[in-house]
Amino acid sequence: MQLTVLGCWAPYPRAGGACPGYLLQAGTTNLLLDCGNGVLGNLQKHLDFRKLTGVVISHLHPDHYYDIFCLRHALGGAKRDGSRPESLELWLPEGPSEAREQLARYQDVFLIKAITAQNRAGQGWLESQVGECKLQFMPTEHPLPCYAAAVEFQGKRIVYTADTGWTARLVPFLRGADLLLCEASLQEADAAYAAAGHLTAGQAGELAQQAGVRKLALTHFWPEYNLAVTKQEAQRAFDGVVDLAAEGKVWKVE
Repeated sequence: MQLTVLGCWAPYPRAGGACPGYLLQAGTTNLLLDCGNGVLGNLQKHLDFRKLTGVVISHLHPDHYYDIFCLRHALGGAKRDGSRPESLELWLPEGPSEAREQLARYQDVFLIKAITAQNRAGQGWLESQVGECKLQFMPTEHPLPCYAAAVEFQGKRIVYTADTGWTARLVPFLRGADLLLCEASLQEADAAYAAAGHLTAGQAGELAQQAGVRKLALTHFWPEYNLAVTKQEAQRAFDGVVDLAAEGKVWKVE
């Protein structure tokens, strides 16, 4: 499995950067996790958009999905010229209804798949399949419906937290991940803002430690931070390897 960072900044990018988006490749499967501002341009440095197997949108905050509108036009052109005749699977959460309904109207290019909250109060997680990979979803702590996603392929597991506040419910979902891509929106100096549904870098490290993941990759950075501080704060809580997302960064899980 391979994970390539297409964007890692939120809620706006640094100069030349992009908002959240990650290309996960496993076997013949090319899965895009989130599609924020600037992601489509960066995707095309690594993969022809026509070769995408599916897109998962963790939640409908603009910095996580606004380049879907660009991708819609690209796919529409590819249908017209015959270079990609089939529709693309687009996984969407249940709301907010206005944003979801707008995207659901683009059935000329997207095959809409629902990420639902059916397991929010129960045991286990919503499971599905995309290409050669198994997908699992779990609701996170965020103002909008938002889902962490786990992707499994040939015994390997990559988990993306998406946006979330602290919750011990995440630990079983993250447990044993070969790579944990975890939001680290805040530094300790701004920990009071965690109530808005985000993690400090220290909390990201603590989640990784409790879940026993092999490697922790931090992402979803406030653009004005010194990221050396972000990394240090996570390392105080996690005994394993800590890395920072950056556009073009590639992690391989073998």
